[in-house]
Amino acid sequence: MELSLRQFSTLCWLFFMMLSQESAFALGKSQDLTFLLPVGSTQCFFQTTVENSSMAVEYQVLAGSGLDVGFTLISPHGHRLVSVFRKSEGLHLVDPTAEGDYRICFDNSFSRLAEKIVFMEVVLGSQEVDDKTWTNLKEPEIMLGYNLDYIKEVIKAVDRNLERSAQTQAFLRAFEARDRYLLEDNLWRVSFWSSINLLLMLTVALAQVYTVRRFFQSS
Repeated sequence: MELSLRQFSTLCWLFFMMLSQESAFALGKSQDLTFLLPVGSTQCFFQTTVENSSMAVEYQVLAGSGLDVGFTLISPHGHRLVSVFRKSEGLHLVDPTAEGDYRICFDNSFSRLAEKIVFMEVVLGSQEVDDKTWTNLKEPEIMLGYNLDYIKEVIKAVDRNLERSAQTQAFLRAFEARDRYLLEDNLWRVSFWSSINLLLMLTVALAQVYTVRRFFQSS
């Protein structure tokens, strides 16, 4: 089907509008971090938020004896929102948020021998910043059956789905890292104890041969 010049210009206008949506609304922010938590220590991180937004904090212990840490979430006003002890993973949501800096702390003070490797992801909810970009846009005469509201909702839905996909992939990478560490640790243990068993078997075999030879020599 051939497009007229006006229809082609309409499609170009729609494509340009989709590319310029970063000025129409702010995307949800997702940040992840993998860090080393030393023996007998506590580490805290600060996340700045705006009022009436949302924040999700997800963590997972990837490596270390027991695969557990203490977790504390403190509001900008100093209130202890979450406090858990010796957990391997967790997901905590704050909705709505207060304006200021939230303190996210991980505690390994109970461990005197093993350091921990911890994966953390903080997801901030997206917020409408400015709708003037949409309201100031004038629809062309030919919209090919679409309107601004429909396109706006479609773009926002695509943005939400992409954000969720990125979060899921980040957490799956954390699962993969922990599984790989467990496999490598189990491989080392299996190899070590297999070597010990092999050494014991050789020792017993040599002892039996020596005992039998001494028996015949004494006879």
